Amino acid sequence: MTDFHAFIRDRLPLAELASLPPLALHRASPASGLGRLLDSLDEESQPPYWAYVWAGGAALARYVLEQPDSVRGKSVFDLGSGSGLVAIAAAKAGARQSRASEIDPRGVAAIGLNAAANNVSIAVTPGDVTDAAPPVADIIMAGDLFYDPDVAKRVLAYLDRCLDAGLDVLIGDPGRAFLPLHRLRKLAEYDVTDFGLLNAETVRSAVFRLEAVA
Repeated sequence: MTDFHAFIRDRLPLAELASLPPLALHRASPASGLGRLLDSLDEESQPPYWAYVWAGGAALARYVLEQPDSVRGKSVFDLGSGSGLVAIAAAKAGARQSRASEIDPRGVAAIGLNAAANNVSIAVTPGDVTDAAPPVADIIMAGDLFYDPDVAKRVLAYLDRCLDAGLDVLIGDPGRAFLPLHRLRKLAEYDVTDFGLLNAETVRSAVFRLEAVA
């Protein structure tokens, strides 16, 4: 059985994020040999989304770092956290509590390592929480979760339940195909890196507040 913590520590180098100082993450590179880890997975395992920085998460992280009052003293829940980037940024910005959910156990391992590398503590809820009750939190954040129609449908239903429970819902997204733009109020825009781009390339990604159905 693959030791996920050891694989990530040894094969995915810790690197600072140029557009998000002073954060650093364990990220995949061409030399990481990520295929070795993928070969050990069963057919139902998730792709290694956690090994890369995605534009929606990068925008949310940038927003809370530049607008720390948005999270300072509050409880934040990062849905589908992946690498833990948004939860880590919230903790750095002064959140009273920063929690994350992640469906992939390899992502759970990465969140723990990335949190330690950034000297913050992140509580992680493993598994898919979209069928569960809303978390006990002030703010829920969702970065880049509208890339697939089925995922988008489940996520939006869950976020609507969070709205009904009184949570503030923030979404980071570069405009994926299934983003519910008619329900969103734009708060900020940033040029950030995204999965599949070269280091010097950026895309425009925004942070939105989800609004209740009128």
